[in-house]
Amino acid sequence: MRFIHFTQPSTRSAAPVALFGGRLGGAGVEAEIDRLLGTALAGFNGASRGGQFPVDLYEDKDNTYVRAELPGANRDAISVEIVDGSLSIQASRKEKSGEGETAVSYRRLVSITDEVQADKVSAVYENGVLTVTLPRKEEDKPKKINVQVN
Repeated sequence: MRFIHFTQPSTRSAAPVALFGGRLGGAGVEAEIDRLLGTALAGFNGASRGGQFPVDLYEDKDNTYVRAELPGANRDAISVEIVDGSLSIQASRKEKSGEGETAVSYRRLVSITDEVQADKVSAVYENGVLTVTLPRKEEDKPKKINVQVN
């Protein structure tokens, strides 16, 4: 099983990648620093503002999994859809603020490949954690090839 930690969308520059051991291009240094600081400081925004939430992606030979922590959201307030090659996750919850309640909405788009069987996607919400299972198409699964000796 391979684990891919995915908290914020990453952007890549078309600039040469010879600087800094091949990781960053000269024009992408500022963008990479902004991305790193944005990820590190994302927790200071406060959950009550809504917006995006972190997700984790991991896969095995048969499926890709998207895991999102959505504490406090009711199952009825969660929407999962596949739209134009992206997995859309939307959730809302009510928070008490001062005298009343306010509704907070969250939304996240995760790009998915054409390898996914869209008609067999499933989602489970348990203990504040949403897990979406994206099964791969049969032809995209790795196949073992036997090597024969003559």
